[in-house]
Amino acid sequence: MKPIAAAVPNTRSAGDGDGKKKGLAALVGPGLLTGASDDDPSGIGTYSQVGAQFGTGMLWTMVFSYPLMVAAQLICARIGRVTGKGLAGNLREHYPRWALYPLVLLLLVANTINIGADLGAMGAAVRLLLPGEAGWYTVAFGLLSVVLEVMVPYHRYVHVLKWLTLALFAYLAIGFFVKIPWGQVLHDTFLPKLSFDKAAVTAIVAIFGTTISPYLFFWQASQEVEDLDACDEDKPLLEAPHQATEQLHRIGVDTYLGMGASNVVAFFIILTTAATLHAHGVHDIESAAQTAQALKPVAGQFASALFAMGIVGTGLLAVPVLAGSAAYAVGETMQWKSSLESKPGKARGFYAVIAVATLVGTAMNFVHVNPIKALFWTAVINGVIAVPMLAAVMLVAAKQKAMGRFAISGTLRTMGWITTAVMAACVVGMAVTA
Repeated sequence: MKPIAAAVPNTRSAGDGDGKKKGLAALVGPGLLTGASDDDPSGIGTYSQVGAQFGTGMLWTMVFSYPLMVAAQLICARIGRVTGKGLAGNLREHYPRWALYPLVLLLLVANTINIGADLGAMGAAVRLLLPGEAGWYTVAFGLLSVVLEVMVPYHRYVHVLKWLTLALFAYLAIGFFVKIPWGQVLHDTFLPKLSFDKAAVTAIVAIFGTTISPYLFFWQASQEVEDLDACDEDKPLLEAPHQATEQLHRIGVDTYLGMGASNVVAFFIILTTAATLHAHGVHDIESAAQTAQALKPVAGQFASALFAMGIVGTGLLAVPVLAGSAAYAVGETMQWKSSLESKPGKARGFYAVIAVATLVGTAMNFVHVNPIKALFWTAVINGVIAVPMLAAVMLVAAKQKAMGRFAISGTLRTMGWITTAVMAACVVGMAVTA
């Protein structure tokens, strides 16, 4: 599937106030930030469990899910850039409140649980590297995330998030410290032996629930809107169609790169845990921090420490994305001022959602909530709401009334509906394996 650009002439000249970014900012956009945040500590725990339990037998899912992720995120990003409004704002315009409110509420609940699991994993990971209580580290990360997201303007905070994407390289680096059977890897990736017993179906559902999550839809669309607001020269494409060729090409490259980075990292997490833990008879992993600890005797202390540091780095990136996407969804639904660029006093409701979701997630780690059960129910909620959410997004993206000449069609529209159908199959799979 090729990057989709609108079939309109590019009348924008190089010197027409294009506001082009340079350096790292030109390479890292909403797509890469979204993809990087998908490999959060909870996702790392899921991929680790899959690698430990099935070895290299599930590597094919990373190849299969890639075009589906790209399609979903491309469509969401286009909606944001074309209309100048986030997903919830668009859905509010075209669907009744009774249909939108329950989906947004479920998203808020799922994101809060996920935040709690991520913060707990980060605290446990630091405990493997430094002395002290994991709980205090968890609280510190929660407070730090709230302070940065509420007090630092978007145009500054986004640069912090961009640099945090480098934490993903930790999981590629671990591959150089373990012995990998590349022949078997290639075979299981491209010519897999498929199994659909209960354990395998559960693993497949967990992988798709982790890689294609509703919070990613809201985040990337809203970040396109934030980028619009941050640059005076850029306008929604409905108002400035002459910018379409440049902007839709950028969105395509950014999204393909971001989702590719996400899946390559997930691929290596499954691969390294398969080549170490699975190969040494360790088949039951319940968290990312436990994976880091289990790696020490089979892959060495440095590999274990690198894995733990990656958990912290990806968590620092993912927690703000989870809280921010929930705030965008709630804020746009309630028609509040919803922007990370706004000062706290001018967007109280928006920032309140960020603070409450993060602090409630932090508190979950002290009320004896089973993290594995919590993540299971997060996957269930995400799977359930992803299907109607994707269907609603697809209908909006194809509407001339909403998208004008930029309404999706052809390959992108087909892939979007295929993604919706696959996620529906995952919901059925969850029901069968529950």
